[in-house]
Amino acid sequence: MNDKTSPIVWMSDKQVGNPILQLSAEDNVGVALRSLKVGETVGDVCLTQAIPKGHKLALAPISAGGRVLKYAQTIGVARADIALGEHIHTHNLDFQNNDAAHTFCSDVPETDIQKTDVFQGYQRADSRVGTRNYIAVISSVNCSATAVHHIVKSVGDDILKQYPNVDGIAAFTHGTGCGMATQGEGWENLQRVLAGYATHPNVGGVLFVGLGCEASQIQSTLSAYSLSRGPLLCTMNIQTSGGHKKTVKQGRQHLLDMLPEVNQCVRQSTPASELVLALQCGGSDAWSGITANPALGYAADLLVAQGATAVLAETPEIYGAEHLLTRRAVSPDVANQLMERIEWWQSYVSKHNGSLDNNPSPGNKLGGLTTILEKSLGAVAKGGTTALSGVYHYAQPIDARGFVFMDSPGYDPASVTGQVASGCNLVTFTTGRGSTFGCKPAPSLKIATNTDMYEQLEDDMDINAGTIVSDGDSVADVGQRIYNKLLSVASGENTLSEMHGIGDNEFVPWQIGATM
Repeated sequence: MNDKTSPIVWMSDKQVGNPILQLSAEDNVGVALRSLKVGETVGDVCLTQAIPKGHKLALAPISAGGRVLKYAQTIGVARADIALGEHIHTHNLDFQNNDAAHTFCSDVPETDIQKTDVFQGYQRADSRVGTRNYIAVISSVNCSATAVHHIVKSVGDDILKQYPNVDGIAAFTHGTGCGMATQGEGWENLQRVLAGYATHPNVGGVLFVGLGCEASQIQSTLSAYSLSRGPLLCTMNIQTSGGHKKTVKQGRQHLLDMLPEVNQCVRQSTPASELVLALQCGGSDAWSGITANPALGYAADLLVAQGATAVLAETPEIYGAEHLLTRRAVSPDVANQLMERIEWWQSYVSKHNGSLDNNPSPGNKLGGLTTILEKSLGAVAKGGTTALSGVYHYAQPIDARGFVFMDSPGYDPASVTGQVASGCNLVTFTTGRGSTFGCKPAPSLKIATNTDMYEQLEDDMDINAGTIVSDGDSVADVGQRIYNKLLSVASGENTLSEMHGIGDNEFVPWQIGATM
């Protein structure tokens, strides 16, 4: 499935066994498949420098100012002359703003939709389908966060065991909701997130808890999104409830009243077209764009072929690779919407005296990534090869099928919070350096990019995509493995992060604007 719309060009048979991987015949760098020593001869190259595993080396001399190519794309320019076989990394590779041509709708692939696969899901009254069945306790403001946690804790496991169809009661608390402007992008982000979690298909009952005098009034959120109070959507605040202790007592009773009704919802056979998959990466390394991300892209293509939805995000981490997406856009309007978000980010970081090349992180660089262009080219592979059918603002409800993009920061908890608020009922998280990420109420499937890390963190990694390099597995084989696992998880199989109880502290609405 890695066709001409993808940056990945796979090695030929003659490269098998070679300790250097050249991803495209156009590339002037290769990736070390193992640590290479000084004096070692690889092909026609005698190494004068050690090359760490996953790092780049020059496959041809590169003059100062010359383009360095990986994935057949520019990832930066040489800071000085680079000799054949020389290590290429932060010491001699400079970031350069992407100047690739942005063509719109020039290569829009068609997808033959065949709705044949199913999973066991929770069917909601609004026709959406959940992969989990939670009760959500949501704070409107940080001032009620402790009360929310105490309310959730007040209903013990002994009570929850009586309701086998309820996956749990989850606390969603955050650090804002007051001391903020009640209009503008920051306000809109928060309101969309609160409403998105309250109406999420993985949530069967909701309790909003406020302080009472905050800027983010519960009633304002309900009115803005046409939400009505009822047995499964209750609200309260500390000031009118009589203080913390009484709030916890009343909140506990609301949950006890909800549990029997939420428990009545049972799993039913549902078309895979009802899945909405968040595509996420964190702790990336040089293997991310070679193994896990393209394999996840293959799985995303399989889902889209079922009529489902796959959601790419992290706008700063597609910067420099957005031209690979605009050519797949279904319309000029969709392509323009993507470019508008790129331009917004350029302006945003400029106002704060930053640069989009502040990314990759130190951990990414240790793993072999040098510039944001290199990271982005690997990151977009998570989006597969199908047409880009929509572009959404942060936490905006997703109403299109197929492959779409949601604007978000690259900070994983904030990005996934937006994707879940948009309606994602499954999360996939590729990682090369390692992560223990989880995300209630949506199960999070973690995919390792390399076998070394997988073996080190085997208790946290659901799938090892590193076998593409270590064992010679194909991208298609691992992609099919991911797809099959997604259907199992959607049907109730626990991910490792769920088994460890991870996911209570990853609710992080994206904050924009001044704190006042």
